Amino acid sequence: MYDFLMSPKDIEIRDKTRKFVKEKVPSELLKKMDADEVQYPREYVVNLAKEGLIGLRFDPKWGGQGLGWTAEVAALEEIGPLGMSLGCLYSLPSICGEALSVFGNDDQKARYLKPTLEGKKFTAEALTEPRGGSDFFGATTKAVKDGDDWLLTGQKRFVVGAEGADYFILYARTGDASTPSKDAISLFIVDKDKGVETKYLYKLLGTRGGGAGRLVLNNVRIPKENVIGKIGDGGKIFYQMMIPERMTSAAGIIGGARAALDVAAEYSTKRKQFGKHIMEYQGVSFKIADSIMLLDAARALVYMAARAIDTRQPASMCRRLVSEAKRFATEKSWEIINMAMQVVGGIGYTQIYPIEKILRDARLSMIWTGTSEIMNLIIQHEFYRELGERKARKDERNAELDANEIADDEKVYE
Repeated sequence: MYDFLMSPKDIEIRDKTRKFVKEKVPSELLKKMDADEVQYPREYVVNLAKEGLIGLRFDPKWGGQGLGWTAEVAALEEIGPLGMSLGCLYSLPSICGEALSVFGNDDQKARYLKPTLEGKKFTAEALTEPRGGSDFFGATTKAVKDGDDWLLTGQKRFVVGAEGADYFILYARTGDASTPSKDAISLFIVDKDKGVETKYLYKLLGTRGGGAGRLVLNNVRIPKENVIGKIGDGGKIFYQMMIPERMTSAAGIIGGARAALDVAAEYSTKRKQFGKHIMEYQGVSFKIADSIMLLDAARALVYMAARAIDTRQPASMCRRLVSEAKRFATEKSWEIINMAMQVVGGIGYTQIYPIEKILRDARLSMIWTGTSEIMNLIIQHEFYRELGERKARKDERNAELDANEIADDEKVYE
């Protein structure tokens, strides 16, 4: 379905991922993760790496496939039905690998990116802090120079992979009160065995089994070789990393919504009420129709954003489209999953069907990697910038001049 959106290589990756999801991930693993009996299943990531499905966008020199975002989006939709925890563990090498691939040096790529894509090292991103989530530049974790090394002190929380990662991509404040905020944050590679403590594993509504926890750092020593980019580059790197963070969230949740829709649609062909299959009632079938439309619209926007990135469209346009894709896909998938539960009815609220689990997982999608409100902030900001640039060019028709009355004295703005 929708093969016309993809290249032959994208289709090959999609089909390979679909086969992996069907044959290599047992239902028992999903159940144990949801029961918090398993945290950070390394074997899953190892098996993905063996199949060549991790790091699709990265240079083959470091173990990637050299493909584009359309390939990764296709793979992520297939991963989506496994749930958001396994989707996140699939995505972490892409998210953390972005910093290493774009800003890291060859030594860092050899020591961290390559073994990560080979399934030999496991990574996680340490961004959010107890005092701040959306306020990235308000980070309070500090890095203090000590000879050639840096001493890191502070806390990070909601770190998916806190329990299972070998190393973290971690932001810390290197500037002082006089440093402009955009230059005050730097990015470090922090090996877990250098003194990082996993203080607390969270009990979550959904998205369980990913080892999400709080990290505590108390003068953890980091060598200068583990600074990604330059000191003060954290803001620039953060904006780059938001592309894979938000694209993976958008593409993965489409797969989860698709799974819920499939369960509900199939149920509607079997369940009878008042002597007819419930699919024959518009109250049900129109919910299915609405869900199909929303899912297709979300998918189209995600692929549009992927194509914009792959073809190197202006950065402002990419930021806007990625933010639109993330917000629209997560919010509309949430609607689709809720409609699926409504179609299935009371039994859909139980664990007899997987819709309740998909619903619990999906709620987080509108919060992590940038809330819907932050996405709106970016969308309107970039649009107004683009609007100003378009108006300055004066190469488009001015629709305002087509009004039936020309009465400039009635156009009062202050």
